Amino acid sequence: MKSDCIQTTTCQERKKDPIEMFHSGQLVKVCAPMVRYSKLSFRTLVRKYNCDLCYTPMIVAADFVRSAKARDSEFTTNQGDCPLIVQFAANDARLLSDAARIVCPYANGIDINCGCPQRWALAEGYGACLINKPELVRDMVKQVRNQVENPRFSVSIKIRIHDDVTRTVDLCRKAEATGVSWITVHGRTVEERHQPVHYEAIKIIKESMSIPIVANGDIRSLKEAENVWHITGTDGVMVARGLLANPAMFAGYEETPLKCIWDWVDIALELGTPYMCFHQHLMYMMEKITSRQEKKIFNALSSTSAVLDYLTDHYGIDRAS
Repeated sequence: MKSDCIQTTTCQERKKDPIEMFHSGQLVKVCAPMVRYSKLSFRTLVRKYNCDLCYTPMIVAADFVRSAKARDSEFTTNQGDCPLIVQFAANDARLLSDAARIVCPYANGIDINCGCPQRWALAEGYGACLINKPELVRDMVKQVRNQVENPRFSVSIKIRIHDDVTRTVDLCRKAEATGVSWITVHGRTVEERHQPVHYEAIKIIKESMSIPIVANGDIRSLKEAENVWHITGTDGVMVARGLLANPAMFAGYEETPLKCIWDWVDIALELGTPYMCFHQHLMYMMEKITSRQEKKIFNALSSTSAVLDYLTDHYGIDRAS
């Protein structure tokens, strides 16, 4: 955590509490935790376009606690970066609670990743394997609750579903009884990647719970977000790839507006975003508004100045547009 980016005023004192947002009866629009992508600069961008709540990328709690270098590189925030949830990969209650105490002054809560299906995560005992270990999830939640003194600090989990949705309902009920603030449900099983999302399963889970439930999976527009919200009866929707392709999605834009692209340039330059990240985000944003030949040229650019020249020359991007 870079000292020049951390503010002493706590997030909870400055911005609306996420739990209050989930109980408002309004659609809460959430930016998902995305490895490499949902960092401070991108969170700053989507907040300008009606995103209500942002997550950090998944951070391995053990590394975060043991390494100052990991803390500096993995978690950067500023005063406008609220409300904010820090997502951790963890399989040890003590290490998770230690990580939660470190970020507590700078965030509204933590989220335990119980949904990542990647092989490395499963091999380490992180991610989606935790949906089959409700006792470990319970212990981690309890330990954070015991160690973090702020009662408004949220502890949530993000899960995938089982083939048998009754097992998922049982997991969620046990998590609720332990004191989880809300649950985000990605409507696919661990084995599923591109298959249709099981929104009916998310609806069943929502109807079985008293705490807020957030729906996640294949949401690409504000209209789709609103449809999923109505279909599932959930309290919010979380979007990943849809926001990468169109960071202005939650503001109702069908494709990334030029104004949003220039906002990204301003934010990335101001926050010192590394070139590869800066360029990669632009490639996602411009996917729908560039031809195949334009993509080939743009994707081969290798410097910030070249990108700025290209945008100005080819699209006449104007900050006031």
